[in-house]
Amino acid sequence: MRLFELLIYLSNIGLFALTVLLKKGRRRITVFVASGIAAVLLVIHWTVEGYRIQLFFPYCITIIFLAISGYSYLKKNSFKKIPRFLLGSVYTAIAIMLVGTAGLMYAFPVFKLPELTGEFKVGTQTFHFVDTKREEIFDEAREGKRELMVQVWYPTQAGSGKRASFIPDTRILRYMAANYGLPGFTFQHLKYVSSHAYSDAEISSAQTSYPLILANPGNGSSRFLHTAQAENFASHGYIVAVIDHTYNTLATEFPDGRITTSTTDDLFSSDDDYQTGREIRDKLGKVLTDDVSFTLDQFELIQSGQIPSHLKGRMDLGHVGVFGHSIGGATAYDASYDPRIVVGIDLDGGLYRLRDTVSLRKPVLFINSESYSEKLKRVMDNRVYTDTELNRMGSTREWEDQVTEDKKLELKRMSEAVDEGGQVLIIENTEHLNFADVQFISPIFNLLGITGKIAPERANSVINAYMLDFFDMYLKNQGGALMKGPDSRFPEVKFVTSL
Repeated sequence: MRLFELLIYLSNIGLFALTVLLKKGRRRITVFVASGIAAVLLVIHWTVEGYRIQLFFPYCITIIFLAISGYSYLKKNSFKKIPRFLLGSVYTAIAIMLVGTAGLMYAFPVFKLPELTGEFKVGTQTFHFVDTKREEIFDEAREGKRELMVQVWYPTQAGSGKRASFIPDTRILRYMAANYGLPGFTFQHLKYVSSHAYSDAEISSAQTSYPLILANPGNGSSRFLHTAQAENFASHGYIVAVIDHTYNTLATEFPDGRITTSTTDDLFSSDDDYQTGREIRDKLGKVLTDDVSFTLDQFELIQSGQIPSHLKGRMDLGHVGVFGHSIGGATAYDASYDPRIVVGIDLDGGLYRLRDTVSLRKPVLFINSESYSEKLKRVMDNRVYTDTELNRMGSTREWEDQVTEDKKLELKRMSEAVDEGGQVLIIENTEHLNFADVQFISPIFNLLGITGKIAPERANSVINAYMLDFFDMYLKNQGGALMKGPDSRFPEVKFVTSL
């Protein structure tokens, strides 16, 4: 909660208390002065912090109290006696509004992103890439080439000026709210959340070059929702490029103002059989994997100076890593077949295109939520769903048998990656969305089970520590201590020793 938001809310409580508790004769001047103070706080809040819809009731209460108390004070008389029932109703309404506001401020805070743990400050730049060799297949009009927005975070020595916003475009925030079935104004306050990055800052000269990491959000997610991870890696001396996979994101805005939204869910039908659904997912996955390959092509052009950027000549393209969440995690694994990519990390993502590829002979780190690991463990233990369980899941035995068949092949591929120097970890008390910044947006996500019991800050800290250690080991030839086994500093992390 921001300072003046809190002061406005407390001033409203004070106004309410003064009105209820003070005797009629002593109320006029005191309430007028208190209303004036509240109004000043309101103006400062609007000017310095910016208004937001969650504080609508305190705004109204402040203005109404100021108007009524000001009129009473200037006219030197009191209003006619108000019937007790009506007065009680007004007091009850104000109390309900104040309690409701407290709930809204708790549910939708203007939060702070976790502090950076590295030595570097961070800069950011956004690119618009057009792949002239690929037609866009997810656009309903089926016209045009595949376009991507890619945001990069990188080390910088001295930040100056205003930091970039966490999610800078309010139109994107409307689509985010719609994605959760909420009114469009619900997340508008997130425009006040600041990142740690400075826009278009010069890259740090502390090193001649920095390893490159490519990152992939999950289905219906956004590059903005991996800001905390990207910034933290950049603070440790990495250049991190997060790809908005067009039509697979909740919304992507292009430089000309166009906004695309997620249409890839429309590819799947409730009437599809399992094999059809798998083929569609593999087709989608191929596009996402090609996005990574194409993006890496563009960074080679940036490196050579063919695309203007501060990053020219500053990337170590001999040490490239990739990570992603959910289907973005599967994308990270699949993209690792590219010989230019050294190592990958899959965050809670089931693999795709397993039958189209041979074994991947590279190290991959798999970090899974507790819920997803339970699904994999069921397959490893050859447990069979009962009819009651199938009914509760709304599934069929035939469908789950095919899922099991795919998961066994997935476990085989995971085991092969571990043999090459990878690892499989489980983070206790996590759910699927603990691997993205969506976990910071609202504490009610935890209450609803959308995120796990673990505190978002702790989940972010643990996941970042293991990802950084893994990338350091393979992209910087340092670190690797956390990959050797359990660590008392991170009791939530469990190593899977057998697949």
